[in-house]
Amino acid sequence: MNSPNTNRRSFITTLGAIAATPLLGRDYGPDAAPVRYPEPDVIALEPSFAKYKIGNTPIERLHTGMYWAEGPAWSGRGNYLVWSDIPKNVQHRWLQDDGGVTTIRNPSNYSNGNTFDREGRQISFEHGTRRVARYEPDGTVTVLADKYNGKPFNAPNDGAVHPDGSLWFTDPGYGSLGNYEGFKGELLLKEAVYRLDKSGKLEKVTDDIFKPNGLCFSPDYKKVYIADTGASHYPDAPKNIKVWDVDGSKLKNGREFASMKMFVDGEEVAGQADGVRCDRDGNIWSSAGWVGEGYDGVHIFSPEGQRIGQIKLPEICSNVCFGGPRRNRLFMTASRGLYAVYTEALGAHWC
Repeated sequence: MNSPNTNRRSFITTLGAIAATPLLGRDYGPDAAPVRYPEPDVIALEPSFAKYKIGNTPIERLHTGMYWAEGPAWSGRGNYLVWSDIPKNVQHRWLQDDGGVTTIRNPSNYSNGNTFDREGRQISFEHGTRRVARYEPDGTVTVLADKYNGKPFNAPNDGAVHPDGSLWFTDPGYGSLGNYEGFKGELLLKEAVYRLDKSGKLEKVTDDIFKPNGLCFSPDYKKVYIADTGASHYPDAPKNIKVWDVDGSKLKNGREFASMKMFVDGEEVAGQADGVRCDRDGNIWSSAGWVGEGYDGVHIFSPEGQRIGQIKLPEICSNVCFGGPRRNRLFMTASRGLYAVYTEALGAHWC
């Protein structure tokens, strides 16, 4: 029979071994062991996704240390990626040429989403000022929109530029619900989606959605996809991505494009979509999170709304965009990290 002291030593040794075991199944640090190709965390759920997966490319973590990374956008003119760290009130830039990261705006007015227009000018959706702002080449800032019908926006979130020169954007209000990602204040408008045309005319295109978040167009701009994250505050809100047909400056035929429900280890779970982007074949690449291991990362849907692929990340993914000189690299902001992976998919749009 073992003595009490022997049992106690064994127990302490076992605890030490458990404590030394990584909580995550994969280490992305500089001393991490290599991962054998093909990349195991880029997964074809359907045969149709296999052509987008490259056999000899890894998922890389390019940077870490943010509190909540959001709003990645690719500058084709500058050959860099910009993204926001909302709680820290800064914007960062990752350079294609050497992989360096710099802080380009501090403070950033608690900006969330970012995009670029066809002239290469950065547009940011700011929580702190409840506005949409454009950064001009001479360093000045142009306020594109900050109110609707005389009332300030809730906290603009994400948007995209249409070839007709209009800017479409969402206003769910997250940055005004507390003091961590903006300034706590009353929401004076129903959560909605807006269209700002090149003349400056602002229209509400729909409020038939609980909390509109990420937004992107189909390759031909005949559809617009919007993630609904209303389940964060509305018990009856579905966890899904919606789609509308674009009819000039109007939207019609709003409907569910894809549900975020899926089975993980035999159990049906549902997380949240957030940021969305479209590739040239019409597939939708959506961030996914708030479930855990096996779910969080990126979910890829066919044009018909079928989940065909998945990219697993060790953090909650907040947003995605295609970038690089050939727009064949998917950048992913995920909680505290910035990740990237090359794909055979090409981004449908310039940003």
